[in-house]
Amino acid sequence: MNLRCVECGKVLPPEMLYECDDCGGILEVIHPKGVETDGALQTSMWRYSKKLPVRSPDHIVSLYEGMTPMHRALRMEQSLSGFRGIVYIKDETTNPTGSFKDRLVSVAISRAQELGCNGIICASSGNAGASAAAYAAKVGLKAIIVAPSHTPIEKLTQISGYGATVVLIDGHYSHSYRFAERLAKEFNYVNVTTTYLNPYGTDGLKTVGYELYEQTGGEIPDYVFVPVGSGPLVKGVYQGFQEALRESGDARKGIPKIIAVQAAGCSPIVKAFYSGDMEVTAWDQPATIASGISDPLIGYEKDGTYTLRLIRESGGGAVSVTDHEIRNAMRILAQSEGVLAEPTGACSLAGFIKMQQNHRISQDSKVVCMVTGHGYKDFKVYREMSPVVHQLKSPDDTESIRQLLCLSPD
Repeated sequence: MNLRCVECGKVLPPEMLYECDDCGGILEVIHPKGVETDGALQTSMWRYSKKLPVRSPDHIVSLYEGMTPMHRALRMEQSLSGFRGIVYIKDETTNPTGSFKDRLVSVAISRAQELGCNGIICASSGNAGASAAAYAAKVGLKAIIVAPSHTPIEKLTQISGYGATVVLIDGHYSHSYRFAERLAKEFNYVNVTTTYLNPYGTDGLKTVGYELYEQTGGEIPDYVFVPVGSGPLVKGVYQGFQEALRESGDARKGIPKIIAVQAAGCSPIVKAFYSGDMEVTAWDQPATIASGISDPLIGYEKDGTYTLRLIRESGGGAVSVTDHEIRNAMRILAQSEGVLAEPTGACSLAGFIKMQQNHRISQDSKVVCMVTGHGYKDFKVYREMSPVVHQLKSPDDTESIRQLLCLSPD
């Protein structure tokens, strides 16, 4: 195993490195020829792939993340005018801490353990912080989570519950990102921030692509819709599918088209895609209920540029969704499919519905929507959606319930 720069191609030793020492480019993990997984990543994948050997070295940190369910969204399919295809919901809310971040953090902290780290630091809008705090607690590592001061209280409560030290920084996520970088250097802690910063963590996300391939029975979806901040989950889907296809001998099929979904109030990658730009420019001031992808990429625009490159290579695209469209998708997921998603997690469905209604995808497509985080992460948005409750004056008043349900008397 080594590291390789995705820009200049330089190969580096498998140390705790965060960027290329020549060009400052993003690093990725490369494995020996014929070996797609190793160490912590192998342990993350054993639950669903009998082809891979199972090893459990002492440094592996796992809470049984991954192998999340994929639901056929039948009721929603039937409600979409003109749609004749198939929609699957890849439900990442069932991961141990309620989001897909567990896949990445498990591998990042396992590698940190292997290299003998003293503690970990994570810049987070909430979900990555909760994941990092939980996995650090599992092995008794000190954990510092740096988050924007406007992070939903539910996420901060979860992080604190795992015993991590929480540091709040005013302003948008990029301020937290930079402060975490500084702390990691000063304290000599491993940085497990879930952008492309930690190459070992990013490598863990390819388990998503493997799972999607197996759960669809090798029938490649036409599109995978992915909520995107900086975008490492895009790489996970892209690379995982590539490797699964290669291992199965189906490489000629090609991977699905990946659609990056961003909030209209913070969509630097979508803007670059439609402008035809080759590089992503940082966003100014994010404004969206989807806090998990409210990342302006200030100072690390290269992350967005790399994601832009991957979605183009997949033949996919990008779409931005308004807060109103996100709330609508949250309602549909909960009331039609029984999946309670936070705003960020529902963005994928919002993006699909928008593109389907605007005839930007084929009406007989096979689609996967990645639902990345649980609704308990941000109850404020649900409270603002005015939940309907009924107060009865008497416990014997069944007639009122009959009227509510529009039932006829027996």
